[in-house]
Amino acid sequence: MSTNNRRRLEGTVSSANMIKTVKVRVDRSYRHPLYGKVIRSHKNYLVHDEIGCQPGDIVCIVESRPISKRKRWVVQEVLRRASEAVLAAEREVLIDEPIIETEALDEPEDVVEEPEAAIEGPDDEAEE
Repeated sequence: MSTNNRRRLEGTVSSANMIKTVKVRVDRSYRHPLYGKVIRSHKNYLVHDEIGCQPGDIVCIVESRPISKRKRWVVQEVLRRASEAVLAAEREVLIDEPIIETEALDEPEDVVEEPEAAIEGPDDEAEE
């Protein structure tokens, strides 16, 4: 990290449908000054993206000079890729599940199959 006074925020990329621009959702929670209830709020920022972020990535954004009418932030780094988050979640699920070894089941030898001619259905009686 550099030692300048620019603000830095962490957020999740919610949309990457534009060219070199992503929409980043920054969540924040704070206590209400009078009632003490925890309030969760979010804000969406349009962010200049030279790195190539995908939806679901967790990124660090830094404020910059105005790039366009609504873009005043730039992606500084990708903290976690969306695919890594999905893989981490899958690993946790796989670790929690017990490993069961299954053996190939052979058909039992004492089962005797009846010939098809001996089995008569309701259609066979109607034809006679």
